[in-house]
Amino acid sequence: MIVLSKKFKIKLSQEHLFMISALLVNGGNYLYNLLLGRVLGPEKFADAAIMITFLLVLSFIAMTFQLVTSKFSIVFDDIVFKAFISNIYKKAIIVSVILGIVVVTYSSELQHFFNTKTEAMFIVFGIGVPFYFLMSVNRGVFQGKKQFNKLSITYQLEMVSRLLITLGLLYFLKIESSVIIAIGIFCSLIFGLIPFKKVRISFLERVSLDESQKKMVRNFFIITALYEFTQIIINNSDILLVKHYFEAHEAGLYASLALIGRVVYFIAWMFVMMLLPTVVQLKKEGKPTHLVLLKYVGYISFISILIIFSCFLFPKEVILILFGNDYLSIAPLLWKYALATSIFAVSNIFAYYYLSLDRYLPVVLSGLFGMLQIILILGFHKSLEQVVFVQIIAMLLLLIVQLSFFLLHEGKTIKKNI
Repeated sequence: MIVLSKKFKIKLSQEHLFMISALLVNGGNYLYNLLLGRVLGPEKFADAAIMITFLLVLSFIAMTFQLVTSKFSIVFDDIVFKAFISNIYKKAIIVSVILGIVVVTYSSELQHFFNTKTEAMFIVFGIGVPFYFLMSVNRGVFQGKKQFNKLSITYQLEMVSRLLITLGLLYFLKIESSVIIAIGIFCSLIFGLIPFKKVRISFLERVSLDESQKKMVRNFFIITALYEFTQIIINNSDILLVKHYFEAHEAGLYASLALIGRVVYFIAWMFVMMLLPTVVQLKKEGKPTHLVLLKYVGYISFISILIIFSCFLFPKEVILILFGNDYLSIAPLLWKYALATSIFAVSNIFAYYYLSLDRYLPVVLSGLFGMLQIILILGFHKSLEQVVFVQIIAMLLLLIVQLSFFLLHEGKTIKKNI
């Protein structure tokens, strides 16, 4: 009994507590968006949604560094790991500084393209970019080492600080709300660095991996970057294009629709955080991995069905509770957007699974269907309903292709285990 209780405690302290923490973080981030929608109204919320979308885009870019760090924190040991982590921090700093400079330099062009009221929001955001990359590499170490308690703290501090600082500044300062949101994001990135894994980084001293290790890291980095790029396209291109093509009021309505419909994706994120290190570890030990995938697909599918039916049966009630009367006109589209997001969330689990196994065709397929989504929206955007409908088509085709790939390559293994 003592042994069993110890095993239970260890499991609870690592994976289960992280899942609870992830739910709290997603809930807090969701509350942050809901409060902004209620406080600002549809038109101002459209600008706020651009800033939040930029944060999501940045998170996907930085996630490349986090996933690479996570994987090779498991693969490499001791001296090799120290050389790897030093190199990955240096690359993250260089890339993030360049990206931040680009955002600041082209802030006026970004203001014009997205029809925002000020370019200052982009300048503040650009300054904060390097901190996000440092935070992501730091999280990658915790994720790979399965130090989920420390990983939870970084996410909690980022979420809580952004929520409190943004709402506090909105109450006390009478400046453009989008600038306040950018300041809140910047401050939250500083808090998200806690706790920080101290690493000795020198730009003069060259700490190198051997050629085979470099090739392994480089290949995984490139394919992960490609996949995260597809995530940016699929998750955010619709909001950015709607902000470009539609008036501010309609863009704000669509932003609220996207926020509600993406609940399932935010939930799926916590499973993805545990999927990669688990699959990599099982592969390293020579154990079967497909059962972990099927378990997570089952979880996400069940949650997706619940959310879709809730949005279908009670769309007006959901809109009224979350955003209020000003957003009620978007209610008929709610379940349709939830359907599109749910299909993507399930297909996304397959892509991350194969990414963990160094099998990259599903990642390429995700990129192709992400481009298809953009092409469809560019061609069909007469109404918000049309924008949602073409996303359902693109995501359904993606899921069919991902399922076909899985059955083709894992079907024999599954039959043996039955």
